[in-house]
Parts: sequence; structure tokens; C-alpha cells
Amino acid sequence: MTDADATPVLVARDAQLADLQQRLLRVGESGPGLVLVTGGPGVGTTSLVRRFAADHVAAGGRCLRAEGVPWEQDVRLGVLSQLLGTPVGPMDAGTAVDRLGDAVAAAEDPVLVVVDDAGHADPASLQALWSVVRHRPDARLLVVLAATTPVTSAEAASVIDRVSERVVLPPLDTGQVQQLAALAGVDLHPTLADRLRRFTSGRPGPVLALLAEQPAERWADFAPVLPAPAVVAADVGRRLAAAGGPARTLAEAVAVLGRAPVPLAAALAGVADPLAPVDELLAAGLVRWVEHLGAALVEPADPMVGAAVLASVGRVRLAELHRTAASLVDDPVARLDHLVSASPMADAGLADELEELAADRARTGQWAAVAQLLSSAARITAERGVREDRLARAFDALVASGDTLGAAAAVAEVESLRETPLRNAALGYLAIVRGRSAEAESRLVRAWDLVNADREPDVAAMICHRRVLHSLARCRGHELVEWADRALELATPGSPPAVESSAIRGLGVAGTGRGAQALADYAVLAEEVGHGAQAQRVAMGRGWTALALDEVDVARETLASATPTDFLSGSTRISLWAHAWLARAHFVSGDWDEALRTAEQGTRLAERTGMRLIEPLLAWTRAQVHGLRGEWQLADRAVSDAAAGPRDYEIMRVAGALARASVAEARADYAGVLRALDPLRQAWAGGSIDEPGAWPWADVCANALVLEGRHDEADAFLRPHEQRAADRGHRSAQARLRYARGRLLGATGDLEAARAAFQESADLLEDLPLPYDRARTHFAWGQTLRRAGKRREADPVLQTARDLYVRLGATTYVERCDRELRAGGVHIGRPAGDRDVVALTPQEELVADLVARGMTNREVGTELFVSTKTVQYHLTRIYAKLGIRSRGELAAVRAAPTGEG
Repeated sequence: MTDADATPVLVARDAQLADLQQRLLRVGESGPGLVLVTGGPGVGTTSLVRRFAADHVAAGGRCLRAEGVPWEQDVRLGVLSQLLGTPVGPMDAGTAVDRLGDAVAAAEDPVLVVVDDAGHADPASLQALWSVVRHRPDARLLVVLAATTPVTSAEAASVIDRVSERVVLPPLDTGQVQQLAALAGVDLHPTLADRLRRFTSGRPGPVLALLAEQPAERWADFAPVLPAPAVVAADVGRRLAAAGGPARTLAEAVAVLGRAPVPLAAALAGVADPLAPVDELLAAGLVRWVEHLGAALVEPADPMVGAAVLASVGRVRLAELHRTAASLVDDPVARLDHLVSASPMADAGLADELEELAADRARTGQWAAVAQLLSSAARITAERGVREDRLARAFDALVASGDTLGAAAAVAEVESLRETPLRNAALGYLAIVRGRSAEAESRLVRAWDLVNADREPDVAAMICHRRVLHSLARCRGHELVEWADRALELATPGSPPAVESSAIRGLGVAGTGRGAQALADYAVLAEEVGHGAQAQRVAMGRGWTALALDEVDVARETLASATPTDFLSGSTRISLWAHAWLARAHFVSGDWDEALRTAEQGTRLAERTGMRLIEPLLAWTRAQVHGLRGEWQLADRAVSDAAAGPRDYEIMRVAGALARASVAEARADYAGVLRALDPLRQAWAGGSIDEPGAWPWADVCANALVLEGRHDEADAFLRPHEQRAADRGHRSAQARLRYARGRLLGATGDLEAARAAFQESADLLEDLPLPYDRARTHFAWGQTLRRAGKRREADPVLQTARDLYVRLGATTYVERCDRELRAGGVHIGRPAGDRDVVALTPQEELVADLVARGMTNREVGTELFVSTKTVQYHLTRIYAKLGIRSRGELAAVRAAPTGEG
């Protein structure tokens, strides 16, 4: 068997393969078909069509195959000869069409015709294939052309461009690259998989080539320098050899600079007039021209081309280019990077300069640049202790930048360093963002035990800052403030530990009941920090605090400013926190589409960076919106994504519990609500989670306790929460707890007190932008009135709840409101002409409907807010009226078609 005959292994091409298979099945119904399989070079068009052909043949089908090659493009009807298996000789176009049509017309089953590399096929064959599809309806065939873009042959392109039916192959994502590597026998860390994806533009061909060509130890390095695949290097070498001298030197300059203004690249290349050489390189496919902010830029056509050009330059010449580039560029980071690239030996002076610039960038929170600078400094540092210190700081900066996967890939290297407080603090930092509470605690305790605050106050301040983050994730407001104050005592004013501890300290202040003070502190800090990366941290903390204090509009605006990371060197870590709380701000204000978009965007970012700590927060919003919309599969998936266990951080466990509870409540499963929230009533969940406004769980729990008939327990549970909310003067928290109190008062027979509690709740919410909370209050109010027999009084209250839920898109509660209104018999009439239910009362209709859906009596009672005995009473009357004896018969009766016809 030849390589061409082997069945290729495909990754992430199931949809495209299924598309082709469906097109082949339709040939028998709709006549012959023509489809183009296309994508960029190396994207896998050949593998896909070969797999498609192999599957068809394996199933007993007939397949005609041909391949276009550049040196046979002028051979007229050469591809047609391959398909027919015999030279066709000179013939006119009509004869060629008839010859091919006759070859497949007699077939009972569809015939597959595959032309690979159709961009190199002779035009006459392509025209014949086009014509046989158009003019021979009796030909049971599917023609599949595979061609990468762009098609360089004008003659072939004239036919291929006319094909309207296309299957386009997208590049692989990081997970798919990892999967492809596994199939090739290489276990790639996600960071390396992402690096390989970016280097190859996600094209399977180059990915497989590099995996096969490079030694296994290269993939054990967490940041390997990747060479171009051999076939790419050879192709680039040929194109460079064919280029003129100025064009070649310009290509080398562009490869050294990366994306650069044309005048800068020309200056490095020593080319006075760059336009003609640029045109030559563009035609050769070696560079790209980019217009950005009014500037003309050039860059390598792709990273592999850039690597191939660099590999073609001698070491001495390359060092000269880097030194010259260092004298030409304005950016100090780029200048030092070029000097490091030009220096293969240790250079203490250059390393010190790199560290000095890293310290300057750290003061403004540009952690990605800090990580790059310190890593470069370590590479050219000879003294072991200094080198390891710089490596540990580079690792810490990598975590701070949000590149959690990159840092995780370097853990083995960092752990091999001698144990120091700095090393332990950096590893503890990574454990925090990965959501590993126990590991973080162990490493940070060890770091604090080892550090001498008098000799290393900066390291001690860094450890304190990591304890601040640790306390935040543990929902321990008092501890957070203590560690933040300790960090501020030790840190140099304006240093990263000082600024970041101040930015997070406000969350601890708010978490201990001093919200107004926290906002005032943030206002002062924002003035001190100004703009830039550190301002992102202050904005995140300020927005989070504003949301907890019902200043929703401020929270939305401020958090939105903290989500971008593509300018001002923003931190991915801070952006993720901002995404999570911005999604909550959108949710409470009723913009659920935007809440979902923000949460999903944050989820993708968290998955891409490996920051597990924040994933449950993002999943909570997704779960709640999908549950309220009745999108159960998506809701359950989000609940699964939010799941957190005893070894996870408290903030993860709280968010996971709220996600589960919100979906259970949307299903009217109040026992499930209590199971989800019971962990929050245990000792581990102490601290800030009970602070009013921090986490909206107390009213949900109390409401479920009432609906489960646990009235005394609900009363005991509510009292401390009500007192704390009153002491803080927190309006939305008081409103939520007042509706829960109203629910309890109504259930225990004190209707007047219940009315007053519900009215207080509505009044507290009246001018707050919290439509979902208003809807919840009115729904509970209306249900309570209806159960008390005040149906006409309940009707407008329930209608208000329904209107709010409709505007929110809360389908599950709109349906419940409709059931409540029907049960009241005020608005909803019985369906005319329905023989099965015409004799039933509105309440009996609801009971019959829910029982027929498979609910137990207890579940029906919970849904309709009546006792189980009442459900059984109604069910007995329903059976009698309909002349049936079982729940199964009732389900059959309700499912049977009604009316005439």
C-alpha cells in the first residue's frame, strides 16, 4: 500500500466529512454534483478527500481519482486520462464530456470523482468535469475538487472560482493541535500546543511535519524556538534564491524585526528605495503588507516563513542585523531583545539593564513584558544565584500576566531551582490562579516561614500580596485586609505589591461591612494610579465593590473598562475577574444576552489561559440565564462547568453552589435548591459570603425552606441575615430578605404581615435597576395571595411579575405565572371544544397537566404552592370526571389529539 492509498487520520474534520457524505447521498435524488474542498496550504484538503474516497471505496462504492501537478498542467486532458485510466488522446471538449459521462452513466450507485491539487490540473479536464455535471443529468457522480488557496494558475482559477458549492476547512484550534499531536505519539502541554498552533497557523500539515522532524526533547522544553518544517524551509530557500539582492536583504530585515514600518525595515536592510523589493517579496509570498493606524507595515508572510528566512542567515550576519536593529528601534524592550539575540555569551551589564527595565515595567503592571525581560536576563546571567532569582521572578511575572498555562509548563524547571521564599511564593501564586487552595496555602506558609522581612522586605511584601489574593479566593475579608496592610508596611510606595494590595484591599474592606469606605478608598487610589495597567486593577476592584453595593450602572461602566487586555498592557488575570463580575452586573440589570456574551467570552479566555479559579464564577451566570430560559441542556452543562469540590477555593465552591441552586430553582426543585446551598451553611463558608450584597443566596435558601414546609428553620435562618442587612443599610439585600420573610409569614397564616413585608420589598427595589429582583418579589407575593384565597388581589401582582419576566426572557417563570393566573381563574379561560378538560376547573386543569407530565404529587404541590393532600383531592376529582383510574391513563388522555379532523 502506498502513502496515497493509506486512510488518513483526521482531527476536527467530522463536520466537513459528514457534509461530503451527505452530498454523495443526494446525487441519486438531485443529479450530479460538483463541490470544492478548499483552505490554506497545509490545512488538510488532501487528507480529507483521501479519507472520503477511502470510506466510499470501503463501503463498496466506485471512485475515480486524479491529482494535478504543476509540470503536467499544460498536458491537455491529462487529469481526465488519470480518471479514465487510459490516455484519451486529442479530442474536442464535447467528446471529452461524453467519454466521461458514458463511463459513469451506467452505474447504479453514485460514483465519486476526486481531483486532488486541482489548482494544478489542466484547464481542459476541469472544464470537462464542469460540463459533465451541467449537461449529463443521467451521470450519477459527485465531483470533488481539492485546491488550496490562492490558486496560482489563472487558467485553473477561471474554472475553480466558478464552483459555488464549497467545503472550507478552518485552521485547528489549540485543543485540536493537542489531539493531533497525541495521535502522532507526542504528548503536548497545552501551552506548547498553543505555541505550535500559532506558529503553524493551525494547519495540520506543518504541525505533523514538525512533530515528525523534531526530537522528542524539544517538546519537553516549555518555550522552544521552533524551526520551519523542512518542506517550508526548502520552499522559502528557493524563493529567496530567486529574489534579487535588495529583496533578499529586505526579507532578512523583516524576519529580524517582525512586524515593522517599511522605513525601519529598509533602514535595517540598507535599501534606499524599498518599494520595488517589497513588491518582489509580496509576489514571492515572503512578506505581507499591513496598514495599521495609517502606517505602512511589513511582516513575514507567516511565522514559519520568518523562521525559515532567519535560518538561512549566517550567525555572524544575524548578530550584526540584531545589533543594528537595536540602534534603530525606539521601544526599549525591543532594543534590549535585539541585543540579547545578538549576544550568545553571558553579559552581566546587559542582564542588569534588562532587570532595570523589568522593574520599571513592573511598576506599571506590564507583567508580560516583565516576564520576557527577566527571562532574557536570566539567559545571559552566569552567576547561579542571580540567574535563579531572575528565573523565579520571570515565572512570577508570567503568572501575573495571566499566562497560567505557560507558567504551568515551566513548573518542573522552577521546582528544580534551589528553595527560596521567592520561588515558593511564585509557585503559590500559580496554585492560586489554578484554584488549588491547599497547595497555595502550603507554599505560601513555607515562603513566609523562610523569608527574613528585614533583609528582603520586597520579597516579604510580595508574599503578603499573594496572601491577599489567597484570602480573596477564600472569601476571608478580615484576613485580606490584614495581609494587605502588612504588604503596604513592607512594600516601597508605588511598587507592584503596594499598588495591587491597595487595589484588592478595598474588596476586603467591603467584605467586612465597610462598603462606603471601600468606594471612597478606590476613588482616591484611582487618582493616584492614573492610567495604564495598574488602573485596570483598581477599576476591577472598584466595579466589583460597586456591584455589591447596588451601584449597578457604575459597576457596568467600570468593569467594562477593566476587561480589555489588548492595550495599555492589561492583565488577563484582572480581565477575567472583570468579565465574571461584569456578567453579573449585566444579569442583575436585566441585560441577559450581554450577560451570556460576557460570561462566554470570559469562559473562553479562562480555558485558553488555564485560570480555573474564575471559571465557576463565569459558569454561574451562564447556568442561571439558561435555567431561567428553560434551556436545560445548556444549563446543566454550565452547572457541570461550575462544579467545585472540598479542595477548591471557597469562591469557587460558592459560585458552584449558586449555579446548582439557580437551575434547581428554575425547575421548581426546592429540595434540590437546599441540597445545593446546604454547604454554604457549614463552617467552611464563614467570612464574607454572608455579607449583604456579596452573594445573593440567603433569600434563595429561605424561600426554599418555606416551600419545603420547614418554617421554623426558615425563621431561624432569616433572622441573623435580616439583622446584618439592616445594620449595613443594604437595600437590595433587605428587599430580597423581606420577600422571603413575606413568603414565610404567608405560609404561617399572617397575611397582613406578609402583605407588609412584600410591600417593603417592592418599595426598597423601586428605584434600583434590579428587574429580576422585582420580578421575584412580585411572583412570591402573588403566589402567597393566591394561596390565601385572595385571587383577585393576586392577579395584578402576578401580572406584574409576568410582565417583568417576559421582558427578561425568563421563559420558565413566564410559564409559572401563566399557570398561577389560570389557577386563579381570572384571566385564562378554558379551551373551547376540548372534550378532555371542558369539565375541569382551572386548578384541576393545572394539576392534570403537571401530573400528565410525570410530576409526583409532592412536586405538583411545590409547583402550585398547595399541599400534597390538596393535589390528591384534585386528582381524585379529575379521575372521576374523565372516567379514568391511573396517572398513565391521564397522560394518555392529555396527549390524545382533540377537536375534529
